[in-house]
Amino acid sequence: MQISHQTFVVTGAGNGIGREIALELLRREARVAAVDVREESLQETARLAGAGDRVSVHTVDITDRDAVQALPGEVIAHHGHLDGLLNVAGIIQEFVPFMELSGEAMRRVLDVNLWGTIHTAQACLPHLVERPEACLVNVSSMGGFVPVPGQTIYGASKAAVRLLTEGLYAELRGTAVAVSVVFPGAIGTDITTNSGVASPGGGGQERAESGAHRTLPPARAARIIVDEAVVKGRYRVTVGSDAAMLDRLSRVAPQRATDLIARRMGDLLG
Repeated sequence: MQISHQTFVVTGAGNGIGREIALELLRREARVAAVDVREESLQETARLAGAGDRVSVHTVDITDRDAVQALPGEVIAHHGHLDGLLNVAGIIQEFVPFMELSGEAMRRVLDVNLWGTIHTAQACLPHLVERPEACLVNVSSMGGFVPVPGQTIYGASKAAVRLLTEGLYAELRGTAVAVSVVFPGAIGTDITTNSGVASPGGGGQERAESGAHRTLPPARAARIIVDEAVVKGRYRVTVGSDAAMLDRLSRVAPQRATDLIARRMGDLLG
């Protein structure tokens, strides 16, 4: 789809990939509604963009359905229309086995990663289907098809995002809404700190998802996502050579892929 003069909601726009996607869209003359739970982080994104009224900031907890339901009205009031939704916001869990993870921690991960995505999609889709062209982009994870030790609930939440997105694609065939699911590999963000969890051995999720591969800068990841998911509307987008390799291996030899990551990353659990 065309980017210039279109309006995109980007969740998780206060840091990491979400911020870089917002900045990339703005560089391409889009209008962006930047969404995050942290006001100060959003203000920094707006400052970095220097895009004037083409960017609006919305401090919203995406786990709050009522707050999310009000978001499209606020976006349209500022920008005039709503043409795309990019669900980037996400958190990881503590690096502990499933049996040691508290119910509260499990619910938090599922609320942000899965229910947050459901809330925003449900709120924005009625507006997207009315546009001549639109996009819905949900960010899953390499951890959504290959489990990482100590991230079982995180992986389950991202696998659910994958199937949710594929279901929405099936339902929206024949409409003007292009639906894409994105699988980032190791990206150089600070998701461990932003998720409020301890980083095992100083490596965090960045190490968990990297293996022997180099991390990709978030700005590069953002360009891939904008080019492949927003502009081209591809059904599936892998970001990074590690994600592409494990995507293929997990489909051809799923147990081998699981064993590979378990051997390489088992020490994340101490």
